[in-house]
Amino acid sequence: MQRKLLAVDWGTSSLRGALMSSDGMIQEKRAFPQGILQVAHGQFQHVFEQRFGDWMTAETLCLISGMAGSRQGWREAPYCPAPCGFEDISHHLQWIEKERIGLVPGLSTFNDNTPDVMRGEEIQIFGALNSLQTGTAQFVLPGTHSKWAQVSGSKITAFKTFMTGEFYALLSQHSILAKTCLPDAPWKKEIFLDGIIQSQKSGGLLHHAFSARSLALFEKLNPAQSSSYISGLLIGEEIKSAASGPTNSNAPLFILGNSQLTQRYACALEAFGMTAQTLTDEITWTGLWALASHLYPSDFKLS
Repeated sequence: MQRKLLAVDWGTSSLRGALMSSDGMIQEKRAFPQGILQVAHGQFQHVFEQRFGDWMTAETLCLISGMAGSRQGWREAPYCPAPCGFEDISHHLQWIEKERIGLVPGLSTFNDNTPDVMRGEEIQIFGALNSLQTGTAQFVLPGTHSKWAQVSGSKITAFKTFMTGEFYALLSQHSILAKTCLPDAPWKKEIFLDGIIQSQKSGGLLHHAFSARSLALFEKLNPAQSSSYISGLLIGEEIKSAASGPTNSNAPLFILGNSQLTQRYACALEAFGMTAQTLTDEITWTGLWALASHLYPSDFKLS
């Protein structure tokens, strides 16, 4: 009897699932705007069965990554401390149903004695390592809370979080800058690069952010351009801060995420004289399948 994997990415605002064969091929995918914040307390089992119950046959293994394993999710899967690899993750799975439905734990680390955490990104990173057949790399994972991670010996050894996406939403929608900004306007590369350049000047982000206001007042920046400029300021600040910390300059750099964000980060990194290869967030399915093959190597393997 051929086993199947139901790979689920249950985040804060969305729920995605892929049904995969024992050799890692995706057979079907589903997505719903039903993240953990849209699920009432005690209703996770019901939502899961409603969305994926027909896929959960006797031979199906389900692995769930992301915020479903958080304190606000289905059940808390305690963080696995870095350095962390597949072996460590497999020992820290939180089973909803033993060897049938498992929640993948997130990772924790300390930066200057301050804790930092991730949930979901670790599976994307492990999926990329498996796909690239490498054990040493650096990763940038853009998003609401962007992550910069170091990998050595096939383990995530360190990472840092930057609230870049959330700050963009706050500045472009809920600050004085919102008066002269269209946050959903198409990306304008030249204006974005202006923001990148400005972010590297003296004064810091709190000073540079106001330039989006003053440039608009002097009609040097219109609302359709302002969003790209603010994005450049924030991503430039993020890269400057991340690059100032410990990095492995000899390790290849990869950007993991949706195409809109990876395009911006690749452009920004190039402006910093850095090169990076981009990978899509579909790598999540590769990561969950690789974890399944690590847990049950005789059931999940490439043909």
